[in-house]
Amino acid sequence: QVHLVESGGGSVQAGGSLRLSCAASGYTYSNNYMGWFRQSPENERQGVAAIYSVNSDTYYADSVKGRFTISQDTVKNTVYLQMNDLKPGDTAMYYCAATAYGGGGQYPLSQAKYTYWGQGTQVTVSS
Repeated sequence: QVHLVESGGGSVQAGGSLRLSCAASGYTYSNNYMGWFRQSPENERQGVAAIYSVNSDTYYADSVKGRFTISQDTVKNTVYLQMNDLKPGDTAMYYCAATAYGGGGQYPLSQAKYTYWGQGTQVTVSS
């Protein structure tokens, strides 16, 4: 059974940084995509960043380009999201997601691409 466990959320002031981690267990980390999504009460769940396990190709939402960095440790089956220069608009529940083997044809920031989801970690940014 696949489990994704997020950690690293918290409360910071605008301009601050946080690093989220997502540890995958029961999961063969090869030829897969891992992604981070976020959802707030005001917005639908949206893709933030994704990474392809084979070649570390990365994908970012326009709203976070230049501020967020996704990375992976394929030995530890862990993906990270380094978030810098945080803004109040980044406040949301952040979810880690993983595709089944191969990932399918959907765009890497599309929810439909992902089969497994974590429970989420809250990020709150105050002005």
